[in-house]
Amino acid sequence: MTKKKIIISAVILILLVTAGCIVWRCRSYFIGTSSAPVEAKENEDFGIADFRSSVDRDGDGIDDQTDILQGARAYIDTKPVYKSKYYPTGYPDDQYGVCTDLLANALRSAGYDLMELVNEDISIRPEEYDIEQPDINIDFRRVDNLKVYFAHTAVPLTTDIYDISQWQGGDIVIFENHIGIVSDKRNDDGIAYVIHHNGPLQKSYEEDILESRDDITGHYRISE
Repeated sequence: MTKKKIIISAVILILLVTAGCIVWRCRSYFIGTSSAPVEAKENEDFGIADFRSSVDRDGDGIDDQTDILQGARAYIDTKPVYKSKYYPTGYPDDQYGVCTDLLANALRSAGYDLMELVNEDISIRPEEYDIEQPDINIDFRRVDNLKVYFAHTAVPLTTDIYDISQWQGGDIVIFENHIGIVSDKRNDDGIAYVIHHNGPLQKSYEEDILESRDDITGHYRISE
């Protein structure tokens, strides 16, 4: 083999390895991963009772808390691809989405239409929202607006992640610029996982992230 062929072969090998690494690192962008953590623990492992809401808003025989958790998992099972777009219908309809779309779809499965609810709340108390021109199709998909909305419509809970019994699957957790649904899965210390959609390079939709974040601004339950 000539020196030139050796160099060409080496370059091709490097390109193939680089491409393989990029595809592996970005696999969640292309195919997503919705499987729950295999080694995760649950409430019973820590002597914690599962919370069940007394409310069944959509009248399907399943309480709100369970409906929301199931709705979050049903949404990530579609393997949504992270992309921020505007939709004239409000809810994305093309398998793209962002963190607020996971939340909105989870709540909609329990009978809570955030698009309508947030729009109504903005019309009632516009002074509480930093919005120049309300737009029903996008306002419910903004984290800042949801912070305002849940602050007076949902049940406030502790933001102390080490008070583990207070974190239940189906709760809502809000960060500075992000939002997700609390999972019913926990790590070895009992800290709850979070079901969320944070970006195209995210490894899994259900992750152990609470201890690595220092920007939790709210923790809510939709009903008691």
